[in-house]
Amino acid sequence: MIQGAVIKQDRLRSKLAFAVGIIFGIGLVAGEQGYVGDIWRLYSEDITYLVVQHVKLVGISSGLAILVGIPAGILLSRDWMQRYSEAILQVFNIGTTVPTLAILALSITLLGIGFTPAVFGLWVATLLPIVRNVYQGLREVPAHLKEAATGMGMRPLHILRAVELPNALYVMFAGIRTAVAINVGTAPLAFLIGGSGLGELIFTGIDLNDMQMLLAGAIPTALLAMLADYLLGRAQYWLIPRGVNPLR
Repeated sequence: MIQGAVIKQDRLRSKLAFAVGIIFGIGLVAGEQGYVGDIWRLYSEDITYLVVQHVKLVGISSGLAILVGIPAGILLSRDWMQRYSEAILQVFNIGTTVPTLAILALSITLLGIGFTPAVFGLWVATLLPIVRNVYQGLREVPAHLKEAATGMGMRPLHILRAVELPNALYVMFAGIRTAVAINVGTAPLAFLIGGSGLGELIFTGIDLNDMQMLLAGAIPTALLAMLADYLLGRAQYWLIPRGVNPLR
């Protein structure tokens, strides 16, 4: 059930990303000598530098979220953890229910201002989709597959590695895609606590009422989110083997 909903969601997201990408592409080509072209000529050096900073923020915080979220989701999916899993998931849910600005403010009180608290805040905001999808994907693995593996004499860790994880991999990847896309769109807020990134152009443009500067930050942010989702979608297609990949 969950996998079917994830497949529909992924297909819809891919179609929307493709349509928005076409619109952006037409806009960039049409505006090369116009408004968009002026933005690039005015802010090309700033955009190039800040995109690198933005990708660094997203890459480090998303990587840490994956390193923590996957083991946490696996742990919560174990039968002996079912009494506590829902309560613990609500703890992870704090990262999405509490406004991101509040999380960043908490990061300042804990770690000060700069790159490190920005990474921490984005890490907290990114955890839930990964943990939830890993948990749900593993819990949705058909019981008869695990029973058959047990009947073959496989130990619990072997069943997890050879049966549960491969069958849950598609749903797990969907959670990572969602988390990274959210992270890319949230990362501009890191500028407010000294984290650099494309938020520098966005919020400075808002302060100065300069629409071109604002768009110089907003357009690359949107393009980065679509690019990240596309690359992870391709990885999801090619890395998940046939037989357990519903798209192949």
